[in-house]
Amino acid sequence: MGFTESSLLLPSGSGSSPAKKVPEDKWQLAYIIYFTLGLGYLLPWNAFITAVDYFSYLYPDASVDRIFAVVYMLVGLFGLFLIILYRHKSQAFVRINLGLALFVVSLLVVPLIDAFYIKGRVGLYGGFYVTAGAVALAGVADALVQGSIVGAAGELPERYMQAVIAGTGCSGVLVSVLRIFTKAVYPQDVSGLQKSANLYFAVSIVIMFVCMVLYNVAHKLPIMKYYDELKIQVVNADEDIGPLTGSDWRSTVWDNVGRVKWYGFGIMLIYVVTLAIFPGYITEDVHSQLLKDWYPILLITGYNVFDLVGKSLTAVYLLENAKIAIGSCIVRLLFFPLFFGCLHGPEFFRTEIPVTILTCLLGLTNGYLTSVLMILAPKTVKLQQSETVGIVCVLFLVIGLASGSVIAWFWVI
Repeated sequence: MGFTESSLLLPSGSGSSPAKKVPEDKWQLAYIIYFTLGLGYLLPWNAFITAVDYFSYLYPDASVDRIFAVVYMLVGLFGLFLIILYRHKSQAFVRINLGLALFVVSLLVVPLIDAFYIKGRVGLYGGFYVTAGAVALAGVADALVQGSIVGAAGELPERYMQAVIAGTGCSGVLVSVLRIFTKAVYPQDVSGLQKSANLYFAVSIVIMFVCMVLYNVAHKLPIMKYYDELKIQVVNADEDIGPLTGSDWRSTVWDNVGRVKWYGFGIMLIYVVTLAIFPGYITEDVHSQLLKDWYPILLITGYNVFDLVGKSLTAVYLLENAKIAIGSCIVRLLFFPLFFGCLHGPEFFRTEIPVTILTCLLGLTNGYLTSVLMILAPKTVKLQQSETVGIVCVLFLVIGLASGSVIAWFWVI
């Protein structure tokens, strides 16, 4: 089943007057805004990691992709922990605007040091340390923006969480399209790599500014004002909710973690499996005599397209049985022996067709199950706690990303 605007209403028996009619989301503008925000907050990381060929050329003695991943994920994890523990002392509106501004700063660093310091020269490792610092800054921004946007969407009807998650899928598709464009248009030399990198960062900066404008417009939309007022009514109607001390808040957080732990386990497992296979296995372990260096690019594009399809399918049909969804996350462990067979199995299994089909299925299941669990989890708690649960789900997701990235180095023999 799909979902409608009326899926978030005042609880029965709350003592408040009946909820007034939900305003129309005219031109689907609120949905588009949340979709764009989901697209935007993943673009900076995608820009850094997609430009890794250029960074590897500039800094040949550094393990660029590994260092970037460790820095970004550890900073992001630490930031999410802090946001969860101290969310009651800050507002999502402030966190998101600050995070978007930090994204812009981090993205500006690379083209600026490239133009005024690096200038295409190899081995200037001062530039690498500054770039790693920019990646860390982007990790801080990601914790602020991703955690807060998902948390804010958790307080809204399901369609807005679906919009955010689908937007993250579109981010991957956009980067794949840019990668195909730059490979087809620019020569694969230092000049071409530099132009490609600058294009990734330029597009990301533009979209960050678009996100800033759209997010600040969103709060002025009648439908968003309606849900802001609704949240206030629900909180005021709950006689059990009063001012929370720091210890009370941490106790409440842990209670909510306990309520959604299986949702979090499913989300974490999704990304453990996915990141253990994608993109490392795709870019390093499988090869094609026919497609040559286009093969990993096309496989990554296939994954991203089907990930977007999966994240969009929940707008048409939402699996509401959490046990089936979590069980499906466990079933995805079968991707390990299947992809292993693509390296060491029968000859046909090692050809392009099985690898492509499995890669697309990996993306489809990743997208759909992520969307299902991220939509369902915040609805298992009271409205005033749904933002915290949304942020907790992001924390589980990032733990899965980090764990999968480590496992990726060990499982393929």
